[in-house]
Amino acid sequence: MNRCFTAPLTRRGAWACVALVLLAAHGLASAATYLPRELPKGSLRGELTLGNWPEAQLGKQGVRMAPGARIKAADNTLVMPNLIAGTKLKVNYTVDLYGLVHEVWVLRPDELAKLWPETPEQASKWTFDPVTRTWTK
Repeated sequence: MNRCFTAPLTRRGAWACVALVLLAAHGLASAATYLPRELPKGSLRGELTLGNWPEAQLGKQGVRMAPGARIKAADNTLVMPNLIAGTKLKVNYTVDLYGLVHEVWVLRPDELAKLWPETPEQASKWTFDPVTRTWTK
């Protein structure tokens, strides 16, 4: 005996299911792409080029990446260093107590448009507004 009622799926119902799936996929993609992220106040801006791990370059200065360093893409997902080796990226980064680059955020165009300090000296002279998360000279 069959207890489940199985109605045949009509054409209208099939198209409605397809539309719902497409809308859900678009919503998830949009949410992942446009989620705002808060860059820490202590981060600095620079141009990072990864070489052979853990060697890197910030601008023209050679630096080393910290063990366990995290590189976050524009959509805030983790990036494996070998995938971006040799590529110049505009980033915000933090440095640990030993001077090693610890966290890196690859910047989106809207984040690049914001004023952000590039050196600790600039950060000490500029003013940070925690509400709007912006710097002013």
